Amino acid sequence: MTINKKDMIRFLEEIALYLEIKGENPFRIAAYRKAAQGLERDVRSLNEIDDFTTIEGIGKGTNELIVEYIETGESSLLVELKKEIPATLLPLLKIPGLGGKRISTLYKELDIVDRDSLKEACLNGAILSIRGFGKKTVENILEGLENQEARPERLPVHYMLRLADEIESYLKTIPQIEQFSLAGSLRRLRETIKDIDFIIATEEVAAVKQALLAMDNVKDTIAAGDTKISITLADEYNVNVDFRLVSNDEYATTLHHFTGSKEHNVLMRQLAKERKEKINEYGVTDEESGEIIHFPSEKDFFNHFELAYISPELRQGNQELEKIKKMSDLIELKDIYGDLHMHTTWSDGANSLEEMVQAAEKRGYNYIAITDHSKYLRVANGLDEKRLLEQAEEINRLNEKYRNIHIFAGVEMDILPNSDLDFSDDFLKEMDWVIAAIHSSFNQTEAEIMKRIQAACENPYVDVIAHPTGRLIGKRESYAINMEELLELAAKTNTALELNANPMRFDLSPEWLAKAQEADIPIAINTDAHQIKTLSHMEYGVKVARQAWLEKDTVINSWDLERIKKFSMRNK
Repeated sequence: MTINKKDMIRFLEEIALYLEIKGENPFRIAAYRKAAQGLERDVRSLNEIDDFTTIEGIGKGTNELIVEYIETGESSLLVELKKEIPATLLPLLKIPGLGGKRISTLYKELDIVDRDSLKEACLNGAILSIRGFGKKTVENILEGLENQEARPERLPVHYMLRLADEIESYLKTIPQIEQFSLAGSLRRLRETIKDIDFIIATEEVAAVKQALLAMDNVKDTIAAGDTKISITLADEYNVNVDFRLVSNDEYATTLHHFTGSKEHNVLMRQLAKERKEKINEYGVTDEESGEIIHFPSEKDFFNHFELAYISPELRQGNQELEKIKKMSDLIELKDIYGDLHMHTTWSDGANSLEEMVQAAEKRGYNYIAITDHSKYLRVANGLDEKRLLEQAEEINRLNEKYRNIHIFAGVEMDILPNSDLDFSDDFLKEMDWVIAAIHSSFNQTEAEIMKRIQAACENPYVDVIAHPTGRLIGKRESYAINMEELLELAAKTNTALELNANPMRFDLSPEWLAKAQEADIPIAINTDAHQIKTLSHMEYGVKVARQAWLEKDTVINSWDLERIKKFSMRNK
């Protein structure tokens, strides 16, 4: 287990939380939180710190705890705390108004250990006997419990991707599986997902079936046939997972069929009908001879119909059979030369500047922009002018050291609630790359939001508007932005808009990306990576761009270095 700085900060905060629920000495609780804060403020990555006691707030005992966690991936203290505190208390932290201290009080004084006992205490009035819990608080708790119990019909893509990754890791350990793939709307990378589907090719059905039913984290078995295994996971939302077991011959057409969409499958069946053929999940049947045709891959399946391979994210039933014949320059992952939005330990990232450079170079990038947060975002340890200049010096040193990749000295600058920008024009024009973003006052009116956006677009030194709608899929709606007006502003000022590739965002969405392309607005597909592993989100970003049928030239990080430099210097 590789532990990075963000993991360590979460670990220290988790210990503080458990101690708070346990009702420990407030000074001991504060010590762990102070250690987490000290670690976050330090600009070094975990690998670059030799002695943690040199960091303010970290003493000998905490240092030993940190070293144990790094070396073993575990903590004897945390293991012990988890034994003492019921795990069923932790979901209560998601209820508005309930923090560790309040949960500790409820646990000690009313023996509340889970949602059911909390609900009962609210309904029978017992909770009103506890100081600080009035009628309004009880109403808010009951509302929060009701919201937790109401499982959404469809779940956010980022949550389902994480579950699917865990399942894929398990499937790779089953030797009798010859090949497998994710299917359904998750493979098409829709924003919200109902359940998870996998197609598995095997000649040893019984062994695979047994292994699937023995998988960890299974709450219930819905079906256990020889062709379909359906289970319910014991996760937060009790997600259903379907596994379809087929032969190698049937694998490609089954995968295509269960990937969908329904509308895409209708288009393919219509095409087959014109050729006097029939498609189902088991193969393609020649209606005259009755012969069933199988395919080694989905690519061969599409080629059979004289089509280029249509990747899953394009299978929307929206003229893709015709579009795929005409599109020679649709953006692909291999076209991406760099990533123009990422964070380091200088603000709230997990890895150092040099580690991010090394990881980007390993991905074959020609350039990257380091864009740590600006001073207004104190919660993210945002950089002021002095620290940005110091970081720029470090970037100059690394540009000398790493000759195969160019590093832009950039910033993700806040657009303030009053429409001011976080830095002066004189300072901004010295930066290589400037991203502007809204991170606060999301409840402002459309007029106020658009005034902020206008200020950023009309600033000659702003290159990109980051995550333009501010939405978090399944968690936070967009702020009151007028998208048509944003597109007009971006087109008029030649300001790029971001497609944020983080699955929590996918912002902009395909609908607006397509309209941006029509208006000749440049798009930057960025990961907004806060650690090395999320640089891989670029793959998701490209898929979202393809859903909008973005052409290569629309995407600025498919441009070569000189063209990117020219764009960044367009108003300087």
